[in-house]
Amino acid sequence: MKIPLKKPTQMQVVALGYLAVMIVGTLLLALPCSSREGTWTGFTDAFMTSTSAACVTGLIPVSTYHHWSAFGQAVLLVLMQVGGLGIMTLMASFTRLLGRNMTLGERKLFMLSTGNDSVGGVTKLIRSVLLYTFSFEAAGAIILAARFIPQHGAYGIWEAVFHSVSAFCNAGFDLMGKYGQSSLTGYAGDVTVNLVIMALILCGGVGFIVWQDIFACRFDPKKFTLHTKVVLVMTGILLFSGAVLFLLFESGKTMPFGERILTAFFNSVTARTAGFNTVELAALSPASAALMIILMIIGGAPGSTAGGIKVTTFVTLLAGTLASARQVSATNIFKRRIEGDLVRQASAIATIYFSVVSLGIVSVAAIERIDLSWVTFEVVSALSNVGVTMGITGSLSVASKLILCLLMYFGRVGMMSLVIALAAKRENIPISRPAENLLL
Repeated sequence: MKIPLKKPTQMQVVALGYLAVMIVGTLLLALPCSSREGTWTGFTDAFMTSTSAACVTGLIPVSTYHHWSAFGQAVLLVLMQVGGLGIMTLMASFTRLLGRNMTLGERKLFMLSTGNDSVGGVTKLIRSVLLYTFSFEAAGAIILAARFIPQHGAYGIWEAVFHSVSAFCNAGFDLMGKYGQSSLTGYAGDVTVNLVIMALILCGGVGFIVWQDIFACRFDPKKFTLHTKVVLVMTGILLFSGAVLFLLFESGKTMPFGERILTAFFNSVTARTAGFNTVELAALSPASAALMIILMIIGGAPGSTAGGIKVTTFVTLLAGTLASARQVSATNIFKRRIEGDLVRQASAIATIYFSVVSLGIVSVAAIERIDLSWVTFEVVSALSNVGVTMGITGSLSVASKLILCLLMYFGRVGMMSLVIALAAKRENIPISRPAENLLL
């Protein structure tokens, strides 16, 4: 008797797609040819590195340069690119290359994964996503190459490409271990490297839909959609307010004023999504560490390479809270009314996020004998797919590393699946229940 197989749901396609990429990446990284020593890499380290790259996070148990060979680094580059573009973008691209038309379900899934709410113009959007991605990465690589080649010779070309892709995809992987540096700490005062990396992070973090809208409107802010306005305005507010606060909190540091400003802006940018750092994060003041946690939670834009609850969710929650405090029925943002369903969706996303964070903190804290603030920093960094760390990742136990892998996977796939599930239209069946007050 033939048992009929159920067709996977949209959420299962996304989840299984990322899981498949992570498993393939793990197998490739475990091979002797992937390590500099020419030996097999343990499952935990290979799996965590693969998960971190595919989920564009940047938390790593071993040094990217010292442990991985050229082949291993190339595998990481591909994993970062796949994670940055997204599984559905690649699947949609291959579908079009094979000459097959996408089904309505595939169109819906692709559009939702890129932050669009329309199933029309899929082919055009695929081209736009690929064009924007490779154009930004190529431009970043060229500028970085001009900086790295005079310093490191021909190897600077590979460094430029690797760091450009890593920055645009908000992955945070680096090859600076070759020079005894932690991430980009050796370039704390380098204006060119800082500005290029920050620009790439921001370009990748605002989302493909925003760039499409910007070019379609010919850079006219009056024609931007509400989504684009919210993303750009909040990105600017978080960038500048974060930099000012970092300057204030780190005012006692002995560093040239120009370098302090550059570092403050870099921290403000990288904390929301990327995972690079130009100063040792363990040396930050408690206030700066707390600020980084807040920025990590907020994250970037929907349909981008960034993580967190997303800036649009944060703004919707703020607007809904203000409307509730003023006892106003309508929630408005930039003179546009937001549907009540959207406010409830934002509340659901935030509630689930903080529930998972709490569970992750308790789980890791129960296993490790580490300061709770460092555990919180690491867990939030993993779930928000940021990748900044106090330097404890490599020293964690196998159990804690696997917990971080689950958090990274949920941050990249679970939150996306949740958004898709909440965005699905369902028929409302009116059921009248007895009303009763509840103390809040």
